[in-house]
Amino acid sequence: MSTNSLSEPQLLDRTNISHVLVAPTGLLTPPSERKRVRVRQLEFDGPDKKRLKLEPLGKENDGSDSDSESSDDEVDSATRQRRRDHQYSVYASRNHSMLGGSSRTARHLYGYTKSILRSFVSSNKADVYKCQSIDERTFITLPYACSYSHGAKRGGAPHLAVATEQGTVHILDTSKRRDWDVEPQRLTVQSHENGIFDVRWSPSDRLLATASGDHSIHITSLSSSAYSEDRMLHVLRGHEGTVKCVAWDPSHDGDVLCSGGREGSICLWDLRVGEARHNAEGGSTLAPVLSVPKAHESELKAPKPKGRRGKIVVAAPLKSITHLLYTDSHPYGIVSSSSSDGILHLWDVRLPTVSTPKRSARSSRTARTKPLFTSSCDPTTSSGTRRARGITTLAAGSGPTAGLVYALGTDSRVHTYSAPWLEPLSGYPAAELGAHDPHAHAHANMLTNSFYVRLAASPCGRWLAGGNALDGRAYLFDIASAASAAKARDVGRFGWGAPVELQGQTGEVGAMDWADGMLATCADDGTVRVWRPDVDVAKRCADDPEEMKWEWSWAQSDA
Repeated sequence: MSTNSLSEPQLLDRTNISHVLVAPTGLLTPPSERKRVRVRQLEFDGPDKKRLKLEPLGKENDGSDSDSESSDDEVDSATRQRRRDHQYSVYASRNHSMLGGSSRTARHLYGYTKSILRSFVSSNKADVYKCQSIDERTFITLPYACSYSHGAKRGGAPHLAVATEQGTVHILDTSKRRDWDVEPQRLTVQSHENGIFDVRWSPSDRLLATASGDHSIHITSLSSSAYSEDRMLHVLRGHEGTVKCVAWDPSHDGDVLCSGGREGSICLWDLRVGEARHNAEGGSTLAPVLSVPKAHESELKAPKPKGRRGKIVVAAPLKSITHLLYTDSHPYGIVSSSSSDGILHLWDVRLPTVSTPKRSARSSRTARTKPLFTSSCDPTTSSGTRRARGITTLAAGSGPTAGLVYALGTDSRVHTYSAPWLEPLSGYPAAELGAHDPHAHAHANMLTNSFYVRLAASPCGRWLAGGNALDGRAYLFDIASAASAAKARDVGRFGWGAPVELQGQTGEVGAMDWADGMLATCADDGTVRVWRPDVDVAKRCADDPEEMKWEWSWAQSDA
């Protein structure tokens, strides 16, 4: 055998990797781990290793190599230590599981990520915030919406905006504190005189947009130097019904936003342009620069309801806009959902596409704005029912789930779409996917037939949190591991669809949002509860639940 043949690596497939096109699973190997693996490989394949292989037998040492032997022993000891350290690291477990095929990948990643979700706990004293009422006849009010600041999602101060049914916004500091510590001072802003259904921070966290039942959007300044009467900057009016949702354009900080109304229209607002009129609230009133009426109405003329003479016929329900979402897949696109079905639309706000219908003597229809992309089918109609169900909330994936859009439907399931074409990945017949749908997430006790129940994605892109219409429960889904299992076709064997259950409130758990290392949930009991991962407390709760239930609430899982 020649020397060249020994120095060249053998290109033989000696692994037990399943030969299926599987996308990379888990986190990328950090530079420190890659460097460590590279050094260890050089130590195994270096010239000393080859010299030991080619050294003839029977050669005796004269004792002059004692120093080199001791140094070799030290190197071997250090190598073994690095090997042991790498063996128990997260990335080594990931790499080892990937070399073991799809089933091993599923077991390793699923057990690791779900153990984090199982460790979520909440103190019954320090992690509970009440929404005080401005009405003297009541003590608390219902929270309708909540949103963490962008700085909180990046690891900054955890400032949470909570909007109530009385038009009040509470800015809470949900930093971790001890049970005997006083709650940090909160900022309270009376933005509306009607219920607020959505609240959003601007990308720089300087402004706050609130969508209300008074058919308007208010833009409020959060500057510490502004007086309470000067916080109202703009009042946006253009909807003919309740404003259900609002979203800021991430590429235009504090200048451009969009909103969706109960009447089915989408409005685009530019705070830099437009005719401003001074109003009694101290701000300026602006009109939308672009409006898409009846955004989710079909171009086909709906048949008129027929009934007997003298009998009242119920009209078709409005196709309200329930959520608007900016995604990274299309920088100028807005994804919209409706209350009527699971069809999503993507609109290009730069130059909307217009469809011109054919005119006839009996037709006087005008041109309508068309979406850029539309879902080809409705995943809410594939669970054995022909009736379409609406979407309450949208959430964009990031990190390991980038390129996916998650939608919470009133059919009590979380559906998955691919961006930017919005093709549904869930909802296919069971005969094609087996007993489990890898892209649909649900729980036997999960009920989401209320449009107040929301969905939120974690900043890391690995988890989803969904509310529940009963029993004060919330559910955590490991969407990153589920997506990896779907790619590996290893679905239904290790309980991918089984979420972790959180129970610490009463009534309907509707609004919720994530920050870095914590989750806030709002319930009909007028409380906001913050959940954080804590392995030690979770273990104590599992060991002695009767004693710990007086001080803590913790996550529970069936599997």
